Amino acid sequence: MTQKSLPQVTVPAHHFTVQLSATRRGARLARLLTERQLDDWGVPFVETATQVVAELASNAVLHGRVAGRDFRLGLRLYGDRTLRIEVTDARGDRVPRRHDPVSGDAESGRGLLIVGAYADRWGTDAAPAGCKTVWAELGAPGREDP
Repeated sequence: MTQKSLPQVTVPAHHFTVQLSATRRGARLARLLTERQLDDWGVPFVETATQVVAELASNAVLHGRVAGRDFRLGLRLYGDRTLRIEVTDARGDRVPRRHDPVSGDAESGRGLLIVGAYADRWGTDAAPAGCKTVWAELGAPGREDP
């Protein structure tokens, strides 16, 4: 009898999702909840991940806000190696683009540059109901690529 090998499905070891108000307070709460959750999971790169969440949540509030609609934060930890951060907002028509700030003194325009510097990869996906998800994946420091 021949055994069929089943396709491998990658299931996160840990998963956390929360819906937050699309306000500055909601963005701040996303950062604080991330810090606490990743600390509970024993993730060694909490500061890096919370910085990425802070930038993505801030962008969701500033650029993805629709009155009366929230944003969603999702965290998925695969083993102790890879963290996937997802922030879903209500503006699927506004795809984020990384650009250079207008000047060195500009007060904004660096968020996705920061995400790109910290994340191994990042991107966007369409989400239901005209929404979009901006995601970033981070790996544990010193990890070896498979």
